[in-house]
Amino acid sequence: MHKILVTGGLGFIGSNLIGMLLKQNYSVINIDKIGYASNFYNTKKFSKNKRYKFIKCDIQNKTKIDKILNKFKPHCIYNLAAETHVDRSIDGPKTFINSNILGTFSILEAFKRYSKKNKKTKLIHISTDEVYGDVLKGRSKEIDAYKPSSPYSASKAASDHLVYSYVRTFKIPAIITNCSNNYGPRQHPEKLIPKLIYNILNNKNLPIYGKGKNSREWIYVDDHCDALIKIYKKGTIGEFYNIGSNFNLDNISVVKKLLITAKHKIKVGKNVKINFIKDRPGHDIRYAIDSNKLKKKLKWQPKTNFKNGLKKTFLWYFENQKYYSKLNKKDIIKRIGIKK
Repeated sequence: MHKILVTGGLGFIGSNLIGMLLKQNYSVINIDKIGYASNFYNTKKFSKNKRYKFIKCDIQNKTKIDKILNKFKPHCIYNLAAETHVDRSIDGPKTFINSNILGTFSILEAFKRYSKKNKKTKLIHISTDEVYGDVLKGRSKEIDAYKPSSPYSASKAASDHLVYSYVRTFKIPAIITNCSNNYGPRQHPEKLIPKLIYNILNNKNLPIYGKGKNSREWIYVDDHCDALIKIYKKGTIGEFYNIGSNFNLDNISVVKKLLITAKHKIKVGKNVKINFIKDRPGHDIRYAIDSNKLKKKLKWQPKTNFKNGLKKTFLWYFENQKYYSKLNKKDIIKRIGIKK
């Protein structure tokens, strides 16, 4: 039985990935420092599964990472542990430097030692399309230059470069993935779609940055996780793989589609109205990536269109409103990321 180590597994993508891995009969060790975006509600469905184990651990703790690797001997590590919210990186960049750069460095040092003794292991480092920066035309390819715009995307870009340097210099068996905007169940409501759903369910206005024209490429989280498993099985060591849906939508269109979805399920309150607010500093206009390499070489395709994915996402939050109660309310409603 293959053992998989997932870092940041109490978070959004990590918990969805673990659920999928367990369904495919993998054994999973989840390590998470239990930060503000971590939520045990995300893992409650499989917390008692005999093939699942949780360990509280910050990835910056090299000694503990060493012990975990040597004890459980995973066949693969998915490095998902990261600070991810752009607005928070504007308010406090240091946390992002520590988690995303120094944390990745810690993983790499431990993995460098571990992989010398365990030749068949792999490290999959999960990153973002935001490292490419503003893409006003076309779609970013894996060979394109990085031009990050925020402290968050800069910290992820740095972590990607660090991983690749260890592949080249120390010959570690690692792969880097860059994914577009994820949405789906278990996502923290600091992000656009779960934030809007929270406000719709609680009869609050819907805050949208600027004029809502910022465009993102949206991918349902299960499709991302499916790609990550495919990359573990068939991906080439040392390669970068973009993971996306090839479907872009601006924020105002997301809101309108979400309102249509909500009205099919609930009576939307009178206060649920679009409210344009002061834009985020350095807000990129458009992200878009070219996933043809993944599609052609590994025969992967996204399966969920945006309409169906949005419906499944809204339904999950509607049926799991206790999820919100497990979070600090300030982390849901407070506006952050305004330059002082």
